[in-house]
Amino acid sequence: MIMTKRIKVSELSEFDAAEYLNSEEEVAAYLTTVLEENDPALLAAAIGDIARARGMSQVAKDSGIAREALYKALRPGSEPRFETISRVCAALGVRLVAQPMHPAH
Repeated sequence: MIMTKRIKVSELSEFDAAEYLNSEEEVAAYLTTVLEENDPALLAAAIGDIARARGMSQVAKDSGIAREALYKALRPGSEPRFETISRVCAALGVRLVAQPMHPAH
């Protein structure tokens, strides 16, 4: 007989993607997956995860955006302007790339 312990939801720690974004390849794979969802708010949150992994203060400095404004723009559910996303991506050393949805045969 297998015994299982019941875990309360309050005992679970919240997953933080920033802890797993340690290489350029991991960052690129994460962004690619998020972009496939076609959800601007999810993209902003993902870029926020990457910025936290790299250090929000440094990303704010490199992008020329105040740290507080950066936190606000990249929080889950936000809808930042494209200029903000573009500046933060440049500060992170990544670029968003377009691909055809239906490749030619």
